[in-house]
Amino acid sequence: MSTEPEAPAPTPADGPSSGPTRRTFIATTSAVGGGVVIAGGAVGGGLLAASDEADAASAAPASRVSLTVNGTRHTVTVDNRTSLLDLLREHLDLTGAKKGCDAGACGACTVLVDGHRQNACLTLAVRLEGAKVTTIEGLADGDRLHPLQQAFIDEDAFQCGYCTPGQIVSGVGCIKEGHTHSPEEIREWMSGNICRCGCYVKIVRAVEQAAGRK
Repeated sequence: MSTEPEAPAPTPADGPSSGPTRRTFIATTSAVGGGVVIAGGAVGGGLLAASDEADAASAAPASRVSLTVNGTRHTVTVDNRTSLLDLLREHLDLTGAKKGCDAGACGACTVLVDGHRQNACLTLAVRLEGAKVTTIEGLADGDRLHPLQQAFIDEDAFQCGYCTPGQIVSGVGCIKEGHTHSPEEIREWMSGNICRCGCYVKIVRAVEQAAGRK
């Protein structure tokens, strides 16, 4: 039986392959990738540090304000942009005044400031140094309801109740201002308080009752 000669093995003269091997390719990309990660971490850290410094520099100024709410004196430090409504609800835990539109259009946040009706959402707390504020929580005398609170119950002048605190406080202000000579006058001077449930007729009757007209 005849045999064929085996193919000769490559000689060193043939030289190694000019392309990268799989091993050298992986080693190279790993080294480069590590360098990118390290560089990225260094750059990211620098950006975060700069951002923290910028945030600290742009922090809103705060002020101390002292005011009397429902007969109790309070001194608090607040961001200068804090509204009276947020001061009452978030700092003093007086949640009776409701945040409705937060734009002064619905009257759900009505309170009395030095006896006058005011939208708490539009009033900066820092401007009330020394002021006397009355909220719905401060109208009753212990267990005895304010006459207008009782009138709202007697006349069934509420449904969902969300606007009721603002309606009652506004009604108290309306009575103190002397704007209760007729149902038409009451409606005019209470027009800043919106009732989505449409209880306006009974609200007017309640204000009339508390004003002594019924």
